[in-house]
Amino acid sequence: MALTHRKINERIRFTDEQGNPLADRQLHVKQTNHSFLFGCGAFDFIPYVMDGSEEYRQITDSWLEIFNYGTLPFYWGGYEPEEGKPNQETLMKTAKYMQSYGVRVKGHPLCWHTACADWLMQYDNETILRKQLDRIDREVTGFRGVIDMWDVINEVVIMPIFDRYDNAITRICKEKGRVGLIREVFEKAHACNPDAVLLLNDFNTSINYEILIDGCLNAGVPISAIGIQSHQHQGYWGKEKLEEVLRRFSSFGLPIHFTENTLISGEIMPEHIVDLNDWQVSDWPSTPEGEERQAREIEEMYRILFEHPLVQAITTWDYRDGAWLNAPSGYIRKDNSLKPSYHMLKKLVREEWWTDTTVTTDADGCAIIEAFKGDYRISADRLSARVSLTGKVPDTVRLLHDS
Repeated sequence: MALTHRKINERIRFTDEQGNPLADRQLHVKQTNHSFLFGCGAFDFIPYVMDGSEEYRQITDSWLEIFNYGTLPFYWGGYEPEEGKPNQETLMKTAKYMQSYGVRVKGHPLCWHTACADWLMQYDNETILRKQLDRIDREVTGFRGVIDMWDVINEVVIMPIFDRYDNAITRICKEKGRVGLIREVFEKAHACNPDAVLLLNDFNTSINYEILIDGCLNAGVPISAIGIQSHQHQGYWGKEKLEEVLRRFSSFGLPIHFTENTLISGEIMPEHIVDLNDWQVSDWPSTPEGEERQAREIEEMYRILFEHPLVQAITTWDYRDGAWLNAPSGYIRKDNSLKPSYHMLKKLVREEWWTDTTVTTDADGCAIIEAFKGDYRISADRLSARVSLTGKVPDTVRLLHDS
């Protein structure tokens, strides 16, 4: 496939500082970032930014060689274990560090029945809802300009019937109903940052999720994108299922984000396990044959998703093996060595789907630029300009003298 929807193909005029056309000049068109969001869990940035350990510097350095989009944890129970004392400083410092490297940051999640704050349980439902909305206000407003993308509410299909343990969010979901609670939290998040990208996120890809999305849209919920989790510890979905999921969820016409993807490079989790969290093992090794399989499956999955016009983001959940459920689901091993999946994805993202080329202008200073959508440095001798070639491409680009 030509991937024309991922590229621009435009005639652009180039001038010097005085507005004179750069006629018959060679221009170096070098990409510096993708508009597509190639993401990964970014939890490892926290210990590096806060403590500066050499181990985590190695992890984050290799992370930055591929990814331009990272997810940071805002699980309420861990973020604010004691009421009124959120861990805002740590995540703000980490998010700003990532932002300085051109990484877009998403907060995950603002509302979820799992990993919730235990201290909420002392309150009645009306108070719980008020505190939930206050939390959204605090985070979305406080991080505005640094984090402008949020998983607003997580795994709502199961939320009101979740019965593993009592929790405050399931309580209010039972009372308000799924759509009722979703509408409350989305409207609050949207009011706090009208420009934010707000996701509804779920692991359930059945018709139940479709019905929920349809109900939300009919109720006017301001959903920016549909989040689809794809934890494949029990085996790769495969081309047929991927395309079937894309076909069904494309019917809403909303952008689609694959928010949490995992593929295993070791023994596959048994099929009889219903809840992935029930598979608790002390050792889950990565194997050479498993690593080759993982790389092939990730490549096929990324190609299918990147070709689909509504998919805007893909996030791998675990960067390093052993991060969740001790699974060998990362791009790097526990000793930080790079797996075949790392080299494969880097080649896709930074070579095959990356633009670094030279063009020659005509007598009017114009040239046809065909390039993957993203950010660029365009240069000619000691003149250069940084420009975004995404949606509306500028008719004229002025190159300035390098300082």
